Amino acid sequence: MIIGKKDFKKDRTHIMGILNVTPDSFSDGGLWSSLSAALRRTEQMIEEGAEIIDIGGESTRPGYTKIPDEEEIRRVVPVIRAIKTRFDIPVSIDTYKGAVTLEALYAGADMVNSIWGFKYDTKQAEYANEFNVPVCLSHNRESTEYDDFVSDVIRELGECVDIARAAGIPDEKIILDPGVGFGKTVGQNLSIMNHLDDVIAMGYPVLLGTSRKSVIGVTLGLPPEQRLEGTLATTAMAVLKGAMFLRVHDIKENKRAIKMIEAIKQS
Repeated sequence: MIIGKKDFKKDRTHIMGILNVTPDSFSDGGLWSSLSAALRRTEQMIEEGAEIIDIGGESTRPGYTKIPDEEEIRRVVPVIRAIKTRFDIPVSIDTYKGAVTLEALYAGADMVNSIWGFKYDTKQAEYANEFNVPVCLSHNRESTEYDDFVSDVIRELGECVDIARAAGIPDEKIILDPGVGFGKTVGQNLSIMNHLDDVIAMGYPVLLGTSRKSVIGVTLGLPPEQRLEGTLATTAMAVLKGAMFLRVHDIKENKRAIKMIEAIKQS
């Protein structure tokens, strides 16, 4: 799969580094809000092994407050432009809004990461197709009431794929994310990770984003800054099951874990 100028191999697990340019993200809110801080963090993540930088301008933590499109654009566009000017690395825009998507793509974003899988705003799909960029479609929904949990997640991810296809996006540019932390209870989050094989069986590359999330905090009884080991456990599971991308905060530690697991798998 080509993202930006980079060819990502399907038989490996690649790291997407998280760059939240927000004042209120659950784990790193306010740390990288200035342009200089965002660039320093980007350089550090690249040095530690990140292969994509995922830029988000609105926190989507539980109970988050939605911000106007204009404010989100103001936060992300200068950062995207600066990173694309200074570094040779693909950049993903983490948003569910069409207007933000369009401005991010004009600024040079190489990929669209939609936590609503284009269901919130189908304009996202149109813009992604217009700019011919890959997309990551995440499972999300308002309710945690399911008829048959895993089957419902698979079906609803399929609906996201249908939106992308209807806009003209080809299958080879689609990545799926089971949506850990979105529209799911703690038990359901654990279950979809355990059934990651079912998502992979849909035939698309899979991205897993569990880094420091509340499912780890609740399971282990730990605050965000102490969830590294729990995150690494989900990383190991994802690599063994065949996930192609992992979206994480702690680059160096996850990179080492992936390298060790892949060495064992290839022995």
